[in-house]
Amino acid sequence: MKILVTGAAGFIGSHVSRALLERGDEVVGTDNLNSYYDVSLKEARLDLLRVYPNFRFLRIDLADREGMEELFAIERCNRVVNLAAQAGVRYSLENPHAYVDSNIVGFMNVLEGCRRHRVEHLVYASSSSVYGANETMPFSVHDNVDHPLSLYAASKKANELMAHTYSYLYSLPTTGLRFFTVYGPWGRPDMSPILFAKAIVEGRPIKVFNYGKHRRDFTYIDDITTGVLRTLDRVASPNPDWSGMSPDPGSSRAPWRVYNIGNSEPVNLLDYITALENALGRTAEKEFLPLQPGDVPDTYADVDQLMHDVNYRPETPLEEGIGKFVEWFREYYSR
Repeated sequence: MKILVTGAAGFIGSHVSRALLERGDEVVGTDNLNSYYDVSLKEARLDLLRVYPNFRFLRIDLADREGMEELFAIERCNRVVNLAAQAGVRYSLENPHAYVDSNIVGFMNVLEGCRRHRVEHLVYASSSSVYGANETMPFSVHDNVDHPLSLYAASKKANELMAHTYSYLYSLPTTGLRFFTVYGPWGRPDMSPILFAKAIVEGRPIKVFNYGKHRRDFTYIDDITTGVLRTLDRVASPNPDWSGMSPDPGSSRAPWRVYNIGNSEPVNLLDYITALENALGRTAEKEFLPLQPGDVPDTYADVDQLMHDVNYRPETPLEEGIGKFVEWFREYYSR
């Protein structure tokens, strides 16, 4: 197939692109290469993809309406994986307009391109942050998610609603994936694995929010990548049992689905730090701080629906995943 991957220079996008290329698909990758974090890391990820003859990269911003229209008209891709977004819960408190531009306007342009050019299936990144104020664990796609705690979360919830209207009005198959704390090689430097690892090796204190009482459903990138590809291959279809009298929030009478994609084994943040200390061979100095605005104390994914529908099975234990991350971290940051 010919597949458009937006955000191909990003953490998840680069891994998904590489997996598609490895199995023989043609990939058109896009990214705006913004400076939210180190652009050289994004370029290094792209260098890994450019060695494949079936990969092409185009620098474009999702919010560029004319550019996106031209992209869809020229490339005529069979399927789309939309992983481009302005990420980060805390940054959404500082620069909210960036989230509207990328995650709302940009996603609108993706939906329009898919509709106009009869894309077979759109898979897009949602987030565990949509669960917001929900406290029932584990988080289930069959739960209502109407109480987001950050603009980032609200933008991801909006993506799911926007996708549903296009699935309903135009029979466009769409699937949203709610990612749960993805980690591994080539990760984002604004996320805890690299922030913690850098601080530990440099002898600086690490900031431990919520006094270390966080629990996160840490999920290794290879497990995520496998789940994305299996979801892409299973085109979303209507739920024949869906009823407007008791509407299921995770499916529809339209070809629309949302899934949790996580490890389904939440880990205490202090245990995660211990695994990182063991892999690095150093002890972290810790600065304990209160819960940050927009953060949720715990995340825990119920992935039963994804397991049932696409045989998703996360297989990487935390210690193994952390070991692979540290191996990459030492090699990349020693250059």
